Amino acid sequence: QQLAKNLFLSSERNFLRKGEEFVITFMLEGILGKERILGVYLNNVEWGEGVFGAQAASRHYFQVEASQLSAMQAARLAVMLPAPKRFEQQPRSGYIMSRSGVIAARMGGAELP
Repeated sequence: QQLAKNLFLSSERNFLRKGEEFVITFMLEGILGKERILGVYLNNVEWGEGVFGAQAASRHYFQVEASQLSAMQAARLAVMLPAPKRFEQQPRSGYIMSRSGVIAARMGGAELP
């Protein structure tokens, strides 16, 4: 749904836009599949003011390519996604570091499709 909103819709919040978001999401899943949707989302999502995509975020916050991120660095970027502009102000806040630790610890046990 986030990809549908980010690519095709305004940030306006109302029932009509939510309905449009649902329809577009359903169409995207039918055409692209979940793995491709995730890839497109990660390459377009905003991780801070003017920082778009995982590669740009990796360079901006850690000065490395996305493919070279450590588990903890990747987890920190994941934690930022719900509110990147807010978390950009304090990228090493207690919340980000704590939540990132939990995510990084769970990465080893995650099964990928």
